[in-house]
Amino acid sequence: MRKRSITLLSDGTLFRRENTLYFENERGRKPLAVEGIYDIYVYGHVSITSQALHFLAQKGIAVHFFNHYGYYDGSFYPRESLNSGDLVIRQAEHYLDRERRLELAKLFVRGSALNMERNLRRWKVADGFSELLEELFEELEDACKITEVMNVEARIRGEYYARWDGHLPDRFKIVKRTRRPPENEMNALISFLNSRLYATIVSELYNTQLVPTVSYLHEPGERRFSLALDLSEIFKPAIVDRLATRLATKRMLSKGHFREELNGVLLTKEGMKKVLSEYEKELAKSVKHPALGRNVTKKRLIRLEAYKLIKHLVGIRGYEPLVAWF
Repeated sequence: MRKRSITLLSDGTLFRRENTLYFENERGRKPLAVEGIYDIYVYGHVSITSQALHFLAQKGIAVHFFNHYGYYDGSFYPRESLNSGDLVIRQAEHYLDRERRLELAKLFVRGSALNMERNLRRWKVADGFSELLEELFEELEDACKITEVMNVEARIRGEYYARWDGHLPDRFKIVKRTRRPPENEMNALISFLNSRLYATIVSELYNTQLVPTVSYLHEPGERRFSLALDLSEIFKPAIVDRLATRLATKRMLSKGHFREELNGVLLTKEGMKKVLSEYEKELAKSVKHPALGRNVTKKRLIRLEAYKLIKHLVGIRGYEPLVAWF
C-alpha cells in the first residue's frame, strides 16, 4: 500500500478504536487506514486521544500542528527507530568543527542561490543575476563566520525577490518580504507554503538516521528541527516559489481566498485548502533523476537530499546540493 499524507483542516477528534484510527467531526465519523498514512498535518482545532497517540507512535507516524493562521506550531515526533550512534557522532563533529560546518553552510546557500537563478531564467527576469552571483559567491567563499554566510544569503535573496516581482502580476507583487504578519497576498502565500515545506522535511528526516536538531547553516538552538531549515533553503526556490508563482500567474487564487487579520493578510480556510491541494499535487509529480536513471517524485527528492548529506558526513561522497534540472 502506498502511504499518503493526511491533512485535517476542520475541527474534530482523532481517536483509536481497536486497531482503527478515526477522525470525527460535525459531518460524521471517518475511519483512517493507519497502514496507509505517511504523516498527518493538523490545521483545525483537533483533539487527539492518548490511545491515538500511542497508536501513531507504534506506527512511526509524525503529526504536525499548525495554528489558526496556518503557521507551524510543532510536531508529535515518535521515538526514532533508525538511530545510528556513529552518525550522531559524525553530525556533531561536523557542527563542532568550524571548517566543516562552514563548508556545509556555504553549500546550502550555494544550492539555494543556483535554484533561484534557475527560476529567474525560467521566468525570463534574470537581469544580471548570474553576474551578481559570481561576486557574491566569492564573498561566500571568503566568509569565516556563519553570520557572514547568512549575510551573503540574505543579500542574494533580496536581489532574487526584486527580480521575481518583475514576473508577478500587480496583485501578487512581493514588494518587500514580510512574515508575521505578511503584509500582502504573495507574502501570505510564501509564508504558508514555507511552513508546510518545513513540516514535510521534518517528516522526511524522521525516516532517515539523521538527527533533525543538529544543523549547520542555522543554529541548532534557533528552532527544534533546525536541520529541516537547512534543507528547506534548497527546496524553497525549487518547490515553494515555483508553485506560488503558478498560483499567482494562472489566477488560481482570488480575493476570496485571503482575509485581513493581525494587521496583515492571511489565507482563508478555503484558500488553505486550495493551496494545500496544489502543494500535494506538486510533491507527487515525477521527474527523471539524472543519477538514478529513473523517475522519482519531487517529495522523494527531499529524502534523497538527506541521504546525500549522510554520505558526506560519513565520508563516502562530498555533498552537492540539488540544483533543479526539472
